[in-house]
This record gives sequence, structure tokens and C-alpha cells, in this order.
Amino acid sequence: MVRENILVLEPYFGGSHQSFLDGLQKHLPFRFHLLTLPARKWKWRMRFAAPYYAGILPQTRDCDLLLCSSFVDVATLRGMGPAWLREVPIFTYFHENQFAYPVQVEHERDLHFAVTNFTTACCSERIAFNSVYNMESFLAGCAALEKKIPDMKLGSAAQLREKSLVLHPGLDFSRLDALPAAGFADPGPPVIIWNHRWEYDKNPELFFRTLFQLAEQQVDYRLAILGQSFAQHPDIFAETRERLGRRLLHVGYVADRQEYYQWLRQGSLIVSTANHEFFGMAVIEAVRAGCRPLLPNRLSYPELFPDEYLYNDEDLLYRLQEGLQKPRLAATAARQLTEQFSWPALAGSYSDWLHS
Repeated sequence: MVRENILVLEPYFGGSHQSFLDGLQKHLPFRFHLLTLPARKWKWRMRFAAPYYAGILPQTRDCDLLLCSSFVDVATLRGMGPAWLREVPIFTYFHENQFAYPVQVEHERDLHFAVTNFTTACCSERIAFNSVYNMESFLAGCAALEKKIPDMKLGSAAQLREKSLVLHPGLDFSRLDALPAAGFADPGPPVIIWNHRWEYDKNPELFFRTLFQLAEQQVDYRLAILGQSFAQHPDIFAETRERLGRRLLHVGYVADRQEYYQWLRQGSLIVSTANHEFFGMAVIEAVRAGCRPLLPNRLSYPELFPDEYLYNDEDLLYRLQEGLQKPRLAATAARQLTEQFSWPALAGSYSDWLHS
């Protein structure tokens, strides 16, 4: 079926959600019309974006397809919106799912957000996920949820797999590739890059405690901390400033993309210790820039990178020592590891999905 006009509903327009839609508009042969809200207050967005959109959508259908992020409650949208919403195909893209999204204390998990993901998937014609890990954790969560329901058997979880597929989000490497690699040669000690959010789910304790051990062993390295910080963040970051001060090249979020890419070009290693990662755009960008990846053997990483770049937590110290002895990735190796995640490589699969 030919679908030229696609209406996009994105109530969390920022970060990876925004870059994803920017790429769709640039690389796919469709006419996209976006209705967005700023990326804040995610719980309020999940609760009330659907009624909001239902109230502002035109009474007459003017699109061939509706594309939503998983922050839109599609079941509520179809129930409250104009009549044509019961006829137009709705596709939903899951950047994350609320069954596997981490909480600091397990009993604090609000199952209602997971239920919203479940009913959204049930009421969408097609659903796509940014990784196999995301899809499988979602489908497993749906199956487990159905088993908990007293006195009612739905049988929906099995049907969801039939309409599901994995589509990695495309990345635009053009600006990064345009930077001259030779311009960032540095004869000093190797540079470790940390470009993750300053939050507990990224497991900064393991990362920085291991770096403290390296420092105590007189291992020579430098560190650039580039991730986004917030008013409240783990105490380990303050301790890191104190204990690794002379090794720190930079601490703080770099909003300007050109400057950020220049920092990535200086890196020797990109390290993740995450306990949560549905995809890993920041890591892939750093690898494209020439940083050698060192990633936990869990979450989405095993499907993205070969085993030689993965580690088990108990081996992190040794693997860091080993990685600091190796050179940056050559440009050809960096491209080989990341080209599959570029928009030119993925655009055809997205076109096929939106035509299905």
C-alpha cells in the first residue's frame, strides 16, 4: 500500500526521539507532518498526551498513516479521537518499554505505564523496536502480565510478536565523518570517554571505582566526562573530581554537536557499565569517531558489537588495562562496526515497514 502522508505524534520531542524523527524526515521519501511536545515530564506525557492529541486532531482524515512513539496511549487515542482514527493504520515505534525500564526500588514500579505500552501495542497495526533486547523484554513482560491477570485470559501476547519487528534507529554520521582525524592526534596518555547520563542506571559506581583502582596502580590515562548531568546525581561524580582531578580533561555536558564530536575524536576508549540500555546511540557515535568500545555483555550490546568488545563485570579492571594498551580504531574498522546503523543503510527497511 502506498502511503505518502504520515502524521507523527511525538509528545517527548527531544534526545534520541528527536534525532530519530529528524532522520526519518531527511532520509525517507514520505511527507511527514509532526505534532510534538517538549521532552519533559514523561509520566504526564504518557498519561495525557493521547487525550490532548485527540482534542486537537482534525475531524476529517488528512493522512495515510499515523506514526506514534510509545509515549502515546494509542488505545485512548483511538477511543477519544475523531472517528477516522478507527480506520487509519497506526504504527508505534518503541524507543523504550516500561516493563524493562529501570526503577531504583523494584516495588516502586508503576505497572500502569507497562499496561499502557501493552494496550498501545494491541491497538497498533504494526510495532517496531530499536533493538532485539527491547522487543524481547517487552514481549516477555506482556506474557508475564497476562499471567497475573485474575479470572481473565486475553491471549494477546502471542499475537503481538506477529506484528513486531526490530528496526535500529538510524544515525547521521555526516558531520562526524567530516572532521579530519589527523587534526586530533595527541601524544599524551590515552583518553577514556564517558558520555552517558549521570544517573544510577548507567552504573557509574562500577566505572569510576575501577578507574580509581587504575590510578592506584599508576596506570596512565586521561578521562573526558561528557554525559548530561542533572540537579541530583550520584555522589560518585563529586568523589571522581576529587580523586582524578589531574586526569580529567573535561567534565560536563557538551551541547554543541561539533565540539562534542571533537571530544569523541580525542578518545581512545568508549566505556559503558550500564545496567540499562535499550540501544546505545552515544556509544555508536563514539565508535564511529574511532574510540575502541568496551561494553558490558548484556542488554542491547551483544547484538550491536562482536564479542571481542564485550566484558563481564568482574573482568572490567583487566579489560580496561588491556584496552588502554591498544590504539584507537582505524577509520576502516570504525566504519565497519557502525555503518550498519547509518540512515543510508537502514532507510530501505523503514520504507518497507511503513508500506507494510
